[in-house]
Amino acid sequence: MQKLHCQGKGKNVTSAIAMPFWFYMKKKVVISLSLGIVLSFAALYFSFKNVPFDELRSYMGAIDRFWVAISVLIVVLCFVLRAWRWQIIVGSTRKIGFRQAFHPMMIGFMINCILPGRVGEVARPVILQKNERIPFSTGLATVAAERIFDFIFLIIFFALVLTKIEIDPDLDMVFGKFHLNRGTLISVGMGMGQLSIILIAGIVILTIEKSRRLVKKLIESIPAMLFWAGPAVGKKIRLRICTPLSEFVDHLSDGFELLKHPGKIGVCLGLSSLIWGLAAFSYYTMSLGCPGITLSFLEISAVMIIICFFIALPSVPGFWGLWEAGGIFALTLFGISTSHAAGYTLANHAVQMFPVILIGLGSAVTTGINIMKVSYGKEG
Repeated sequence: MQKLHCQGKGKNVTSAIAMPFWFYMKKKVVISLSLGIVLSFAALYFSFKNVPFDELRSYMGAIDRFWVAISVLIVVLCFVLRAWRWQIIVGSTRKIGFRQAFHPMMIGFMINCILPGRVGEVARPVILQKNERIPFSTGLATVAAERIFDFIFLIIFFALVLTKIEIDPDLDMVFGKFHLNRGTLISVGMGMGQLSIILIAGIVILTIEKSRRLVKKLIESIPAMLFWAGPAVGKKIRLRICTPLSEFVDHLSDGFELLKHPGKIGVCLGLSSLIWGLAAFSYYTMSLGCPGITLSFLEISAVMIIICFFIALPSVPGFWGLWEAGGIFALTLFGISTSHAAGYTLANHAVQMFPVILIGLGSAVTTGINIMKVSYGKEG
């Protein structure tokens, strides 16, 4: 009886510890969603405050469905290539099949479209851990590596567009309290470039064995730095913090094994250039079916890049509001009327988002993944 009583008490203690954690997680989600809703509604208001909605409604009905279908097919092809690239990155650590990469990736992108906080990026390694027994930190590192490829090519694309397209340096658009102009775009591009350099430097440090050992030594020296706390506290810190953190560093470095395979890096670079080229082409084919959008491929590429910069800010799921703000701002740079810009941006946003949501839901059903559990750490 005493044993059963202790077990029940332990369970209650565990529940007591878990409840504040999940309350904290839910609180973070609520705060993130609330801030995103406010920001996105503000973005939608400033984007559409001068748009005549009767014209917008008729414009949406005039879009050529043939070009919409072509654009959707290109979007799907982009994600097939993304899954192939991620399969190569993960395969440097543990061999997995295309399906084992495709389904978690589509579920992750789908979650980003329907839940706040970009939790889809965390859901992917959770699914890998559950289905393929790949450590979470290793899977997370592979997602980070994939994002670095995207950053690099987004910056290259941005630099190419700036050399080929003239943006009036005197043009200044007010968006709420922000001033949007050529200088703003260059500042954002440089910020993304600096972030990429920092991430690459961190990856290199973790990948090189000597530097990784140094990092682990620094972690293991934490109890010695806290000598004044006593040996008992030092032992607990070593057991509960240093050892798990040291293992985390090892698993994280496993996710960057790609750096040891120049051939695979070359393939991933080639796939990345194809992915971003096709992404721009999907925007371009969509423009062919939209009245009043008569821009070149490079100009449409500039529109895509500006939208990417806008949606880097926090927003509600699916980037609604900021996407429209970025698209309308970008299109007006090239003399497109506000109503045509609003119509194209809304329609293109739907084309880029809805196929991802549908395929991601299909992947979740196929693999039996509970979306909410993998999104907030309750599974895996």
